[in-house]
Amino acid sequence: MKAFIISIGLIAMTIMAIAQNHKSFYDFKTTTIDGQPFDLASLKGKKVLVVNTASKCGNTPQYEQLEALYKKYGGEKFTIIGFPANNFLSQEPGTNDQIKAFCTKNYGVTFTMMSKISVKGKDQDPIYKWLTSKEENGEMDAPVKWNFQKFMIDENGHIAGVVDPGTSPMTDQIVNWIEEK
Repeated sequence: MKAFIISIGLIAMTIMAIAQNHKSFYDFKTTTIDGQPFDLASLKGKKVLVVNTASKCGNTPQYEQLEALYKKYGGEKFTIIGFPANNFLSQEPGTNDQIKAFCTKNYGVTFTMMSKISVKGKDQDPIYKWLTSKEENGEMDAPVKWNFQKFMIDENGHIAGVVDPGTSPMTDQIVNWIEEK
């Protein structure tokens, strides 16, 4: 019986150690579309909607909805971060400068846009490795299906949910999550 209790204790300690090894969203640094370093830890305490974007996609009009969502809720408790990526049918072929100009001119984007990255494959950016892998994030596997997949990050830097690429950013799932205390 004593050996059984010790075994249970060791298993529990191992599980806790593994769980503590998971990073949070705040453990990553990235680069803005303007080439400036950006520490995601600066977003502690905010809900963050992370979206992989593309300028030549059927979902590209979602920029307008994302901007409306940001204008309505953005501030101390919520923000949006866009990560341009060219992983799906070469739908984001532009440079960072071209992407920024496109987003500003066509959709008036004011939420934070990051430098173009890869969201899947051998050259997948570390933040997307974390977002898409339960082994990394401790919550869920959520491979990126297409442009404009939305990851909801809670105030503590953990994944709170994922919304499919074709779903509007104004969906009740996202709005209710932003509004809940």
